[in-house]
Amino acid sequence: MSTATASVSVEDAVNRRRGDLIELSHEIHAEPELAFAEFKSAAKTQALVAEYGFEITAAPAGLDTAFRARFGDGPLVVGICAEYDALPELGHACGHNIIAASAVGTALALAEVADELGLTVVLLGTPAEEAGGGKVLLLNAGAFDDVAVAVMVHPGPIDIARARSLALSQVEVTYRGREAHAAVAPYLGVNAADAITVAQTAIGLLRQQFAPGQMAHGIVTDGGQATNVIPARTVLRYTMRANDAASLRHLEGRLADCFLAGAVATGCDYDVEQTEPPYDELAPDKWLADVFRGEMIRLGRTPIGEEVEAAVPLGSTDMGNVTQVMPGIHPIVGVDADGASVHQPGFAAAAAGPSGDKAVVDGAIMLARTVVALAETPAERDRVLALHAERVAS
Repeated sequence: MSTATASVSVEDAVNRRRGDLIELSHEIHAEPELAFAEFKSAAKTQALVAEYGFEITAAPAGLDTAFRARFGDGPLVVGICAEYDALPELGHACGHNIIAASAVGTALALAEVADELGLTVVLLGTPAEEAGGGKVLLLNAGAFDDVAVAVMVHPGPIDIARARSLALSQVEVTYRGREAHAAVAPYLGVNAADAITVAQTAIGLLRQQFAPGQMAHGIVTDGGQATNVIPARTVLRYTMRANDAASLRHLEGRLADCFLAGAVATGCDYDVEQTEPPYDELAPDKWLADVFRGEMIRLGRTPIGEEVEAAVPLGSTDMGNVTQVMPGIHPIVGVDADGASVHQPGFAAAAAGPSGDKAVVDGAIMLARTVVALAETPAERDRVLALHAERVAS
């Protein structure tokens, strides 16, 4: 089968399943589930590929809402990542329903040409991208070991072929002091709320010295229970981001001193706990991204220019960890949300609207055709397989 024939075939396959894919997107959107609790969403994402004959492995890495669905036995193993967790209160304001449905569409389309192209198609259900690092846990447990290249799409307000992201880590800081009546005997207390104030003030002053790309944002999850009781326990949660892992490590050290300052200044005990695996920055494969950019243009989309891609802020994703160890892409497929961006209510509404539905179908077509191009370009196919062989041998 020629590249042109296979590319047409996978596009036709997605279009034939258009109704099923949009229905899947809407069903996931209608029942949003949080990280590690996406039982219904994971089951819905598996259903169509199970009907097609994919072999399903439940709960890889011991994650109850993860899965692997495999089809074919070709030497080029392609992993397609499906996300389906939602945000607290906002639901699918990051459009993970679109990601899941487009991943299913890609997997179904590639399954139809797997034998001809020498592919093994692996649909990976990856929970807890918003909080918990499902892909990192799966990667560390070996769920990606046989995968030579990993792909997925993510919705956003604009089209970006070679999307970048920031490295991320998150910590929870607990301060422990001593209760006292705030009016009768405040001198007997050790104020854990003051420790938070000192820490956040120190972080606020530190921002002037943040390196380019470094960010920190936090919330107080426990600030005390009554105004007339000096709080003996408070909890602060902070997320840190940077352009790359090295810059993130530096930022973590600076914020650690700020957390310590809160304890020293108030006399509190404290501890800092990492709440999830760190997220590395995306390292998109240039060849794959360039092919995907061409597919965007072919479908009438307008991806931003290569010269500005690195300057567009995109938050963080555990797909970054995957692309650090194997070729992969995480392009952004534009959704018209009337000016809203991800993590806003307007984007949640648009994720199940006409533009969101178009992103499901276009995303699946573009990913499938990009994989076909890889499979039918000998030099690039050999490059990807050689990198996988090196990774397995190391």
